[in-house]
Amino acid sequence: MKSISLFTGAGGLDLGLEAAGFEPTICVELDEDARTTLQLNRPHWRLLEPGDVHAHRPEGIVEQAGLRSREAVLLSGGPPCQPFSKAACWVNGKLAGLADYRSKTLEAYIGVAEAALPQVLLLENVRGLSRPGNNSALELLESGIDRINHRQGTRYRWTIVHANAADYGVPQTRERTYLLADRDGRIFQLPDKTHSSDPGDGSLEPYVTAWDAIGDLDTDTWDEALGLRGKWAELLPSVPEGWNYLWHTSRGGGKPLFGWRTRFWSFLLKLVKGRPSWTLPACPGPATGPFHWRNRLLSQRELCRLQTFPENYAVQGAHTSVRRQIGNAVPPLMGEVMGREICRQWLSVHDEPDGTLRFLLSRCGGQPLPYPVQPVAQRYLPLMGNHQSHPGVGKGPGAQARLGHRE
Repeated sequence: MKSISLFTGAGGLDLGLEAAGFEPTICVELDEDARTTLQLNRPHWRLLEPGDVHAHRPEGIVEQAGLRSREAVLLSGGPPCQPFSKAACWVNGKLAGLADYRSKTLEAYIGVAEAALPQVLLLENVRGLSRPGNNSALELLESGIDRINHRQGTRYRWTIVHANAADYGVPQTRERTYLLADRDGRIFQLPDKTHSSDPGDGSLEPYVTAWDAIGDLDTDTWDEALGLRGKWAELLPSVPEGWNYLWHTSRGGGKPLFGWRTRFWSFLLKLVKGRPSWTLPACPGPATGPFHWRNRLLSQRELCRLQTFPENYAVQGAHTSVRRQIGNAVPPLMGEVMGREICRQWLSVHDEPDGTLRFLLSRCGGQPLPYPVQPVAQRYLPLMGNHQSHPGVGKGPGAQARLGHRE
């Protein structure tokens, strides 16, 4: 089934869609490292030349794909999420949304959708993308397909579903929004969950854990490049598995070094073996987790496992580029789950008899006890004190400073 892939990145979504029976006729990606990753791992996937979606007429992209209007089955894409993400809100105090230049990719998506008129539209992004409101991304997307329907006689309408990847076997709690539309106007139903955090729920499989994903790679030696650096590097060993900086507040079990909820959630965040990983960020700072339970950075192989990339998949570039490509990717397992469900509900294509998901990881037994917690390094003890908790949303020092600046 022929597809067009926009904002392909390292190829996570398309790997999953490929396992469900789709084959990209063109991949649109600007980042040179990501393009190298695609060329190395999937040399038969054609790359748009040049890779900037804004450098082409939408009709030209469809032509480079070798397709005619209505010939593509699927148009997929995961445009840059930073304009709509919580992380951006923490840094800037608000969501940039359509004011961010990167949101122009949504207009490009709508343009290619009208040029290609595929049977199915699929968009993946953070939940902020689907937030309603005037001049919102959702309003842009809804008005865009309304125009297409009016001009082309189609009946696209968005179905918006929210999914936590851990509920479908990904060893990572990663909540994302999927927007889907069918050319004939049919509604999409989110597939039933297959995994649960409740060990007593016999109808579902237990969550796939961080240990399941990377336990077989656990060793007491590692590459020097995975060692921690920066102001807080020596504090991480005093944080237990599954905790973050909140351990060192008045409500935690450590030293009162910080105020409750006065730092971002992933500050000094550490994996715990018996649960899925937290969301892997694309551009983490030196103190941004999740970190390995052995108080180090996660290796490329471990990051790929937690995202369900295939074992032989090699992401190209320097360490920061590799982290960005993997962190921005859709887990291939989620692409496979959504692709199979699109086939079942809208394309009358059903699974093979055994129905086995290609990207579902095997479990790893022999989970050891938690890694030992170390005492707080002497250099941090002067931070001990009676720290105030965060006063609430919109009342913190950063928000107040921004308010004063506006006034």
